Amino acid sequence: MRLAMRAVVLAGVLMAGIAQSVFAGYCGASSYNCCPTAACSSGGDYCAARSCCTPCYKTVQEVVYDKCTVTKYRTVYDTVCEQVPVTCTRNVYETKYRDECYTTQRPVTQTCYRDVCHTACRPVTKTCFRTEQYTVKVPVTRTCYRDECYTVCKPVTQTCYRDVTYEVCKPVYQTCYRDECYTICKPVVETCYRDVCYTVCKPVVECRTIDVCGGEWKTIVEKTPGCCTNRCVQDPGTWSCDCGKPVYRPGCTRTEQVCCPGTSTCRQVWVPRMEKRTVSCTRMVQEVKTCRVPYCVTRMVPCTQTRKVPYTTCHTVRECRTKKVPYTVCSTVQEVKTRRVPYTVCDWRCETRTRQVPFCSVSYESYTYTTKVPYTVCNYVTENHTRKVPYTVCRQVCETKCVTQTRCVPRQQAYCETVCVPRVVCRQVPVQTCGQAPSCAR
Repeated sequence: MRLAMRAVVLAGVLMAGIAQSVFAGYCGASSYNCCPTAACSSGGDYCAARSCCTPCYKTVQEVVYDKCTVTKYRTVYDTVCEQVPVTCTRNVYETKYRDECYTTQRPVTQTCYRDVCHTACRPVTKTCFRTEQYTVKVPVTRTCYRDECYTVCKPVTQTCYRDVTYEVCKPVYQTCYRDECYTICKPVVETCYRDVCYTVCKPVVECRTIDVCGGEWKTIVEKTPGCCTNRCVQDPGTWSCDCGKPVYRPGCTRTEQVCCPGTSTCRQVWVPRMEKRTVSCTRMVQEVKTCRVPYCVTRMVPCTQTRKVPYTTCHTVRECRTKKVPYTVCSTVQEVKTRRVPYTVCDWRCETRTRQVPFCSVSYESYTYTTKVPYTVCNYVTENHTRKVPYTVCRQVCETKCVTQTRCVPRQQAYCETVCVPRVVCRQVPVQTCGQAPSCAR
């Protein structure tokens, strides 16, 4: 760029000098529009006129930019990780047991009996069935689909490229190593045991004798005599002749007693009796057992190790490159799409079903019986018991943990930068000037 500017300035100066020299050459004879009369004289006058043109120089100042490499420094932060021990407190919970006395009221029951006479109607039940029809509605669902149109904006992207010239500083890296000591906490796991008490229920089977009210049904036949009724009985009549005609004379009417035969009735009578029965009873007895439960205790043991820490030194080399930078032109195009949307239609269908409906036909029969009705007398007996009540004790245990902390360490990094330093250059430019030629008459 600077060379082109220099060439343009120099060409302008030379064109100006050439124009003046052409104008003044041959005493202005090359310019046809301003030809002086003195220039058209003889050759002796031409030599005098030529000697009047003297060359001269003009001082011109020009700004020139020089490239200069300057070393500068910048602050770079390195990340360093450190292990910092931190003391913290951890809660340890332990379960202990204490004896607790409590009082319970144990019920003691005694069964007594009393005689009660009852007159009851014994039902005689007969179960019958009838067929019944009923109608139910059964849901029937079906899935239908409808078409639905929707519009989407579809992005259309176009990638274009443009050339960009850039100057890069190409880094040259060199990896070095230094020894660094660091401390780590190594976990050590120890297994310990503690005794834990737990309660189990053990079944105990006991046999005891109880009184059970039983009995049996006996059939009793009862005879009922028939009833006696009075009825009228007429004796047979006789025939006689009256004036030659037969005449019937009825017999005498008398009253006599008639007895109906008796009936026999059978009925069931419950005859109660007391029975002794042996019953097995199972009760749960609590039993305390002890087991050893393992638990793990982890403690951190500090350990010092040495490692090689790489660090990189870098110096840069300037390089001019050209790259194509993409840029994206995005436009949207509307597009209509169709999708099928499902929907459910529910219909009801009637169905006739048949079921058997039971009904009872009941008849009643009266009878008298005596029963022993038990009644219970309950007394309470006070008992003292002892039980183990668990409670939790919390204690704090101090332990040391290593926490990784990160900090930034600043350092100065040197880098080279090329700058343009302006300076002013003075040079002489030749300029020809011509004086006025003397007159030929002189």
